[in-house]
Amino acid sequence: MKNSILLLFTLGLIIGCNTAKPVSSNNNLTEQDLLKPTSDTVTITNDELEYEIIIIEPGFNAWLMSMARPEGYYSKSFLENRNHLYVTEWNQRVLQPQRYNPNLYELQIDYSPNIDYGYEVNYKLYNYFIYFQLTYKQRLGPFVPRI
Repeated sequence: MKNSILLLFTLGLIIGCNTAKPVSSNNNLTEQDLLKPTSDTVTITNDELEYEIIIIEPGFNAWLMSMARPEGYYSKSFLENRNHLYVTEWNQRVLQPQRYNPNLYELQIDYSPNIDYGYEVNYKLYNYFIYFQLTYKQRLGPFVPRI
């Protein structure tokens, strides 16, 4: 059975009508390609460890391909440390719906610093947190979110 780290954010029925498409590593995308209505579902898997992240967020795919630092820019330990910090704060906000918008913080994230999720899972989870903070003007830790 697969363990899952699950982030689900849906806005309207747009997402329900789309099917998941693999994330392309093609950096030769035009501005028009980025503006095309494509699936906003990103699935990140580590088949060796049987973990996956499912992110459903309008605009994240385009942001990841166009704005995020390339894979390899950050060290794995940097990503793991930041993700642990962000997940801890995220989960605290999920448990306080009277204080934080429950439409932003819907589900807890099952992320353990004792498990090696691999570079790709940590890279995309970290970039999702940066995207989320910049898009929704939130701050999940002591660091100013920036690209």
